[in-house]
Amino acid sequence: METETTADDRTDESVRVWLVERTYSDDEQNIVILVYATPDGTRYLRKERALTSFGDDRPTTAALDASTDNLGVVNDPETRERYATEATRLADEYDPDDRV
Repeated sequence: METETTADDRTDESVRVWLVERTYSDDEQNIVILVYATPDGTRYLRKERALTSFGDDRPTTAALDASTDNLGVVNDPETRERYATEATRLADEYDPDDRV
């Protein structure tokens, strides 16, 4: 018998994700899209920031600890491989709190 998962059943575990992509939004001016991914490239976190916010006290760091509830699944094998390669490279070259 299959049971339904409710919000109360979910765990709020966190996982470290590494910056793998930084692009400008095509839809809106002055929006930067930051994509962080797990080292195996299978999960990702997308964050949008106003370009003007990069001058304030919220630095872009090499890694974040993100709730697993906020991570999406990377279904495309090529994207998954690219994310894994980039996440591993950043993890090898930077400490998680380093600004990038």
